[in-house]
Amino acid sequence: MSRIRKRKAYEEKLRSIIDLCRSVEEGSLDPFLVDVDEIIKVVRELFPLWKSPEELCMDVEAIHGIASVIKLQGDWVKERSTSLYKDPFLLEEKIRKLSKEEFVNIFLKVWRPIVELEQISSRSLAEAVKYWRNLPPLSERWGRVEVLEAEAGTITIRELAEQRIFAEKAFSEEIEALWKELRSRVGEDGKISYWDFIGAETYQETVRRAYLTSFLITYGYATLEVHRLEDEIYIKPFEKPVPKGKRTISIPISVSFKDWEKWKKSSIEGDKP
Repeated sequence: MSRIRKRKAYEEKLRSIIDLCRSVEEGSLDPFLVDVDEIIKVVRELFPLWKSPEELCMDVEAIHGIASVIKLQGDWVKERSTSLYKDPFLLEEKIRKLSKEEFVNIFLKVWRPIVELEQISSRSLAEAVKYWRNLPPLSERWGRVEVLEAEAGTITIRELAEQRIFAEKAFSEEIEALWKELRSRVGEDGKISYWDFIGAETYQETVRRAYLTSFLITYGYATLEVHRLEDEIYIKPFEKPVPKGKRTISIPISVSFKDWEKWKKSSIEGDKP
């Protein structure tokens, strides 16, 4: 490999580190998925190679990005520690490191067995006899079920669509229409609050929009921007569908009836002058 091509390869490696850190800063990548020690090692190895001001500026930008990732990791840990949050993976790791004796001692300290004694008494037998004597005869309990006759009729495709039995539009057409709506509703920053986009007049319609929005993201029509510390989620559309990458992160989002009522109330209050 020629000297120039080697230098280009080193620059591309540094640029990939900068892009990785930028993805974390924008909220599209979990900061703990970044191996900080490894990328610092790469930056340290490449630093003696840089000579021009442009290359040194790239190196500074990479260091700044790494510092931002470390800060986001620290903020996440600080926020969880102040709220007494226990990560299940950390708990699992702690349990795995316990010896058998330590595990048994902890179990004995927290174990609170429930002891119950059951036996047949004369009183319980008397109550059972009273229950069976008061039961109505089988002929009264197993009455015949009356079947109502109904005449056969016809129904149109539109009526089936209104009853959610038949889809009037193909699924792909609904995705395309929702993508077009998303692009028309984003602000100047190119994004919109997730709940402001999926929220509708009824809870059923909100769940339906959330379901379709998940396919927008899966098929590469849009992406999510997550701000964990602020507990905010935004959705950003792409101008063209982006092919699905090799590394993807699943982000579960609750769309409960309680969350919908909270959004509905805030949206109504926001419309008031």
